[in-house]
Amino acid sequence: MKRAPSGWSGRNDGEGAEHLRWHNAIRPWPDIPGESGTVLLGFSSDEGVRRNLGRPGARKAPDALRSALSSMAIHNSGPLYDAGDICVEGEELENGQLEFGDMLAQILAAGNFTVGLGGGHEITYASYLGFKKASLNTQSERWGIINLDAHFDNRQADRASSGTGFFQIHEDALWDAIDIKYLTLGISSPSNTQILFERANEIGIDHVTDEQLNRHGASLGERVVGDFLEQIDHLYLTVDIDVLPASVAPGVSAPAAYGVPLEVVRACILNIAESSKLRHADFAELNPEFDIDQRTARTAARLIHDLVTTRSEI
Repeated sequence: MKRAPSGWSGRNDGEGAEHLRWHNAIRPWPDIPGESGTVLLGFSSDEGVRRNLGRPGARKAPDALRSALSSMAIHNSGPLYDAGDICVEGEELENGQLEFGDMLAQILAAGNFTVGLGGGHEITYASYLGFKKASLNTQSERWGIINLDAHFDNRQADRASSGTGFFQIHEDALWDAIDIKYLTLGISSPSNTQILFERANEIGIDHVTDEQLNRHGASLGERVVGDFLEQIDHLYLTVDIDVLPASVAPGVSAPAAYGVPLEVVRACILNIAESSKLRHADFAELNPEFDIDQRTARTAARLIHDLVTTRSEI
């Protein structure tokens, strides 16, 4: 089900571009046909989290992210739009993923950069469907997915969940003969069983662990990201907020006992944003039900803000 944008309000300091904040600048999409920019599209769903035995509440994340973004000052972002939310009703996750994919494809095909607001990490497969339908990838081009996450999300199961996205993408891409390369940053060894590591190797998911990123810092992340970008033509970035330590991001579906420092995660995201190959990004697993003083929402919103601002400058 499609829901109109909501949740944009905040401080007003005056008229003019020098006073702009997100809530002043954001417009419904499509407000001006033909004028491309950054378009937000929410995915209000926690059915995938429920199926994956996580704690529900992520369906409230899109509006929490809008609220946290609203009063952030804008210095250089280009046109900003909000296309509203695709809402998963009851257990109808698969239908919701198809609907999100259809809407995302329409926005991408119009020449926009898109940011998905999750919702559970079942948004990953929904985003993939949109990319494929928008025909941004052909057999002569190489598509890459970078996943900032404590988990591989490559479970094989009878039904889709927040933990099956990358296995679903792999199976779908094989069927369509699409060349996709994968990289996951922040993998937690205690949070992924041996079979998930083995399946990651079979699928071809390269990974860097949370321990490695803590030991070597942003320089390792930036080097790995740089090497990865050289191998692809189009990039989709997905950020599971549970990649961050629980002290920084308590309001997620599955808090991280260790996690990757915020400054390392941010450096990786900015490095990615500086690439002209980035077409779409999404942020998943914010759970406002368990957030403290909007700590997680504000952190995720800052990462979204910095991503959009950096990308607009390339």
